[in-house]
Amino acid sequence: MFKKYKKFIITLIILFCIYVLAIPVLIVNLGSKYVYQDIQNIPYHDVTIVFGAGLKYDGRPSDILRDRLNKAAELHKNGQTKKIIVSGDNRVEDYNEPESMFRYLTEQAGLPEEDVIRDFGGRRTYDSCKRAHEIWGVDKALLITQGYHLPRALFTCNSIGIDSEGLSSTAQAYLGELRFKLREVIAIHKSVIDVYIWPPKYISGEKEDDLDSLQN
Repeated sequence: MFKKYKKFIITLIILFCIYVLAIPVLIVNLGSKYVYQDIQNIPYHDVTIVFGAGLKYDGRPSDILRDRLNKAAELHKNGQTKKIIVSGDNRVEDYNEPESMFRYLTEQAGLPEEDVIRDFGGRRTYDSCKRAHEIWGVDKALLITQGYHLPRALFTCNSIGIDSEGLSSTAQAYLGELRFKLREVIAIHKSVIDVYIWPPKYISGEKEDDLDSLQN
């Protein structure tokens, strides 16, 4: 029986392997067209989205997250963006990414509180993009995250309906970075399923801050 279907099985395995490898390469290549390498070349964006990336034991942003926030603060101070959505996880008691991000930008970076929007339901990249579009009505934004995460973030937000460009916040070598990059391969495949096949549930709700009249 196996000999009869051997060629067919081998063909399926080859096609599956091609698919597994091709999808991440395709999304990375497509995303690279919308990534700015030099912060000085970024045009003005009404809205910038910063994705959560973990907290330290004392509640401060992780090194990865701090670099994202520093880029956002720089853009705001340069007049290249107005509103910054800090989107992260807040499902566990004593763990509040958006609040930590908000405090960092307003207290340490000195940004006006009214310009930093806290999204407490951004548990995943999909959730952050979906909530920005559906709850706050964002249809165009600059995304800030590390280079290895940008292709998936851009693919997800663009597919959901946010015309997105990206800025890499990679500023150093991070502990466990290789693991993060390898995990992105799987995460990219999951994002394709989320967008095209089986959209996951996300936390919906009323606006937590006002972005009315911001989008042109």
